[in-house]
Amino acid sequence: MLLAHEELLREFQDFALTAPTAKPVMEHIAQRLHEKMTRYNWVGFYLVDPADPGILLVGPFVGSFTPNARIPLDTGLCGAAATSGQTVFVDDVSTDPRYLSGSPMVNSEIVVPIFVKNKLAAELDIESYFASTFVKPEQVFVEACATVVGKYLEKR
Repeated sequence: MLLAHEELLREFQDFALTAPTAKPVMEHIAQRLHEKMTRYNWVGFYLVDPADPGILLVGPFVGSFTPNARIPLDTGLCGAAATSGQTVFVDDVSTDPRYLSGSPMVNSEIVVPIFVKNKLAAELDIESYFASTFVKPEQVFVEACATVVGKYLEKR
């Protein structure tokens, strides 16, 4: 992992130690990733709808466009990550029929599912205006950021 990744990850872990709820943890991670990682043009969380576990609702996010507010679990890359339980990343979203457009400027996307007690609770979704942004070191870093939120939620 790159030094910048390690420093941000440590910051997120430290912040999570004293945060009163999960919301500020997600807000902090989204804000700082958007600020510090120049190719992360939209960073946000989707949360499983407590009233309908088949729907993801947009949570804290930072970016230059308004996201899809509700995503069914069988739709888009967020749905693919939710149903597979695996990280989904696409180097060129125009080539993936699962892609649910939030902005025509997006070229690549990564979605990391966040589980609490083996049950999907949320997802970390990052979109980039650059193709092939989420190479292996980026994937490892984004997954580690998602883990910070998962561990926080497990303690609650």
